[in-house]
Amino acid sequence: MKTYLVGGAVRDHLLGRPAGDKDWVVVGATPEMLVEAGFVQVGSDFPVFHHPVTREEYALARTERKTALGYRGFVVHSDPSVTLEEDLGRRDLTINAMAMDERGVVTDLHGGERDLRAGILRHVSPAFHEDPVRILRVARFAARHPSFSVAAETMAMMTRMVAAGEVNALVPERVWQELARGLMEVKPSRMFEVLRECGALKVLLPELDALWGVPQPEVHHPEIDTGVHVMMVLDEAAKAGASLAVRYACLCHDLGKGQTPADILPRHHQHEMRSAKLVVPMSRRFKVPSEHRELAILVAREHGNIHASLGLAGTAILRLLDRCDAIRRPERFALALEACECDARGRLGLSERPYPQRPRLLAALELVRGFDTTAEVARLQGLGHKGKQMGDGIHAARVQALNAGFDGLPHPPATLKEPAAAARPLARRRP
Repeated sequence: MKTYLVGGAVRDHLLGRPAGDKDWVVVGATPEMLVEAGFVQVGSDFPVFHHPVTREEYALARTERKTALGYRGFVVHSDPSVTLEEDLGRRDLTINAMAMDERGVVTDLHGGERDLRAGILRHVSPAFHEDPVRILRVARFAARHPSFSVAAETMAMMTRMVAAGEVNALVPERVWQELARGLMEVKPSRMFEVLRECGALKVLLPELDALWGVPQPEVHHPEIDTGVHVMMVLDEAAKAGASLAVRYACLCHDLGKGQTPADILPRHHQHEMRSAKLVVPMSRRFKVPSEHRELAILVAREHGNIHASLGLAGTAILRLLDRCDAIRRPERFALALEACECDARGRLGLSERPYPQRPRLLAALELVRGFDTTAEVARLQGLGHKGKQMGDGIHAARVQALNAGFDGLPHPPATLKEPAAAARPLARRRP
């Protein structure tokens, strides 16, 4: 029985990066042998075990045979006769198909180290086309290593897989798992670029795919193209170290622009409400966590109003806070403002532009939340108010408190000029 460190840990070792989770493959063993050694079996579809001390994952060397569409359509074969070479040959990318023994000797049968040096994501063998999840994994690795390119032959194979309907057979939970991991990489826009190039984006996220080639007013969006803008917003969120919920909201905030009537382009009147409506079915389709979905709906619906909030008086600001349920859920409102700041900066030439709306609205919220509602209720009750009268009275008192503290709110810079629009070719809108 021999054990080898495999996959990402070997890749990261060769890149000189700290290793994350360590995966091991065991050659020449049976499940009974590992159980007797104290390992705990956790895999039901194929033999995977946790080490009794380190809890690291150990899998018996295995091969696979395709039997149906989708990533579940496999028959797995594992016994002591399966070799390390056979196990590595079934892996997705050459950079993930290397193994290291206990002496540090690397087994690299498919040119993984060469592709690491060249910055290429290349499939190991024709077996790649049997598992559509690998399309998502390639896209995710492109987001993790944005300087890497996808090999032409790998992109061609992915395109053929999409055309064959393999992507349609993906399980929603697995799609979200890979998308969520890709959203948290260093440059998430690369993931969507790869998915778009092979045609998978149009199948998985048609709402997002529809944004490329859709023009926007150049005075506010020097980058012009809506798809380009959304990718820039997403990368701003990554640069800011934003949470997954914020990044998902950034991804969804302009979905409605893909449904803007052609006769009013490049204006996008009421795109916010269209965007909010599209977030719902898209999130349900992939079983996105409810807190992510709710934040995305809020940002899609209110980002235009939040951008315009510098000119709002106390009454209008309070209405905005009420619509966002900010008084009851201040943490979510803070995340919405973070996404809106990424939206404002995700534009050509504006990545360093200040966004005073965020500190100003946060300060306004603190004024309102600091208002003593209990004392005001007692006062109104003393006046005999109840029901709607009571609600109107509390609202009026909050507006008064907000207006009274307005001078203490952060003031925006005297001028926030739009930069000159850069000349840039516009991608043709798809039919």
